[in-house]
Amino acid sequence: MKMSSKKYNNSDNSQEQTTYKEELSKKIKEQKVVVDELSNLKKNRKVYIQQRNSNIFFLADRSQTLSTSRKELDYLKKELQDI
Repeated sequence: MKMSSKKYNNSDNSQEQTTYKEELSKKIKEQKVVVDELSNLKKNRKVYIQQRNSNIFFLADRSQTLSTSRKELDYLKKELQDI
């Protein structure tokens, strides 16, 4: 009886891991789009960042925002590889 519950737990864990990988893959795709969009902006364009859990946007530095987005993308890719 204990063995079957172990298999069930492993199955649950496996499904959770698969779901987590799918979520990470989705976030990576979204982050790639953000990086591409920021990379293709003209130098004189303004960039705004949305405040978390709010509808307020703040003016941000384009190059700093691009750098932050690239770091986030690298972090997500590394996290996906570590799984």
